[in-house]
Amino acid sequence: MQPQILPLSAGRPLRSVRAGLAVAALLLAVAPSGGPARAQTVAKPAVEAAPQAVPGFWDPRRRPDRPDLSRLTVIRFLTETDYPPFNFTGPDGNPAGFNVDLARLLCEEIKVTCTVQMRRFETLLDAIASNRGDAIIASLAVTPQLRARIDFTDPYYRAPARFVSRRDAVMAEVRPEYLEGKKIGAIAGSSHEAYLKAMFTDAELHPYPSDDALRLALRRGDVDFIFGDAISLAFWINGTDSAECCAFSGGPFVESRYFGEGIGIGVRKGNDLLRQSLNWALFRLWEKGRYTDLWLRYFSVSPF
Repeated sequence: MQPQILPLSAGRPLRSVRAGLAVAALLLAVAPSGGPARAQTVAKPAVEAAPQAVPGFWDPRRRPDRPDLSRLTVIRFLTETDYPPFNFTGPDGNPAGFNVDLARLLCEEIKVTCTVQMRRFETLLDAIASNRGDAIIASLAVTPQLRARIDFTDPYYRAPARFVSRRDAVMAEVRPEYLEGKKIGAIAGSSHEAYLKAMFTDAELHPYPSDDALRLALRRGDVDFIFGDAISLAFWINGTDSAECCAFSGGPFVESRYFGEGIGIGVRKGNDLLRQSLNWALFRLWEKGRYTDLWLRYFSVSPF
């Protein structure tokens, strides 16, 4: 299969992988949850769902310096073929998704010609190393192992963890003492299970082999809560498979020890000009509200 290349300078309309996503905006700070246990044991009462939240990972007090953008002539972005809603093949056969649209916005901000090329995920690092691309924008998690091979921009999103309950048992806040004796499901062997074992020691942990089994357990009432990747859970909650059974309880958990440093754009080792240029452009998009607009086009139920 030949890689698919789309000239980004042409400007394509933003496209959501799920139809009918509502757009509502309230910018909220993303903060870690799950503090030390307290003496209180009474659960918080159910509350209405929180307004839409948009993550922000840029400190307005730490504005990046504008690099010499005139030294950039083209940026060849690489992304993977099938990871909706972040990257996927659109109905017209061209690359589409959150990452593709973000790449287009970055190119507009830097004012440079760009392309995006779709490749299998496992080939992306080799493609960068062999100079078949300049930057990987494919929801690549920043890890020590990958840092040894490529350099990363600042994170442009994170994959937090969250609790989900049935709609008649939503909690405004989740702390270890609130879930004492509660049945909590998680994927066996996952970082989410490890976090529950470390932090929610008085809860009754139920491991499941797959996402489908985990979510079915909550729908059936076999568990009181499930805990997992908030991005995939947000789409499940908003999709038909959930049968409108469930909703998020409490806020996001973003402890990097368990849930990673975030998602960055990867560039070749030592390519500081491109990395700094992308960091500058990411900050500018957030400052102008364009990142928020993009996020809200893809996420009607916020992972945050």
